[in-house]
Amino acid sequence: MNREIIDINDCTILLEEASTNTTLVDSCFFDEPVIAIAFYGAGDVGLNVKYNEKTKTFHHTKGMVLSFYADEKVEFEHLVSSQKPLQCLVIATSLRNLDKLPNGEGQFLEQFLHQLVHPKDHYVEGPVFKMSPEMFLLVEQFFSNTYEGGIKMMFYKSHMTALLSHYFGQLASQQSTKINVEQLEKINLAQEILLSDLENPPSLTELAHKIGTNTNTLKKEFKAQFGVPVFKYLQNERLNKAHNLIKKERTTIQEAAWAVGYDSLGSFSNAFEKKFGYRPSQV
Repeated sequence: MNREIIDINDCTILLEEASTNTTLVDSCFFDEPVIAIAFYGAGDVGLNVKYNEKTKTFHHTKGMVLSFYADEKVEFEHLVSSQKPLQCLVIATSLRNLDKLPNGEGQFLEQFLHQLVHPKDHYVEGPVFKMSPEMFLLVEQFFSNTYEGGIKMMFYKSHMTALLSHYFGQLASQQSTKINVEQLEKINLAQEILLSDLENPPSLTELAHKIGTNTNTLKKEFKAQFGVPVFKYLQNERLNKAHNLIKKERTTIQEAAWAVGYDSLGSFSNAFEKKFGYRPSQV
């Protein structure tokens, strides 16, 4: 079992490596509350996180990144075997040091790991995902470097900064994707609302309020999703429904116009002809 602890700029780097021909259980505690990011390298060691008589288990850790808040009551138990060696790099800082971190790390922790900066339990888990190839290579270099003294510290500082840059960059990318998905769900909801009441649709302001956004965002994102502005989409769907009513359900032209919200038969006929190329009477 090899364990190295390096203090850099109010952060602590913990490097842990272990291999065995049998089975080894390695337990780790923190002596004060910390926010930490654990990067698991080439091994595929098992991990149990124990607190408050609870246990969170990770069976496949190779390439995993785990962020968390933990106090002194949390136990991290690694289950090492001949087929599953331990290779783990942890970058940790205490809550009292957040304002002292030199490269904006405290700001990024607050922005991307807010639940860890403001914990509500002994153990709070943040995002868990797989490392990018760049992150994986950096972690490997921590364990394979052969420098000594001041050069070794310079190496650790530069690689820690690079690793955290990739980490926060990946979180930012995931957050952007999440925002896009949420926005897409809102726009699809707007479409459903319009289709549910073609005769008396809500105004743009009302529609934006119903889906939880503003009118500018609604107009921009709706056109990006459906290729036409909200009003044009609504008009097209009204006319499609009217065409179907006249052709398949044999309603009169006046009834079809009323059914999709047109009070003026002349306006309806003109819009119909512009879209389909012929008058409703020719259907």
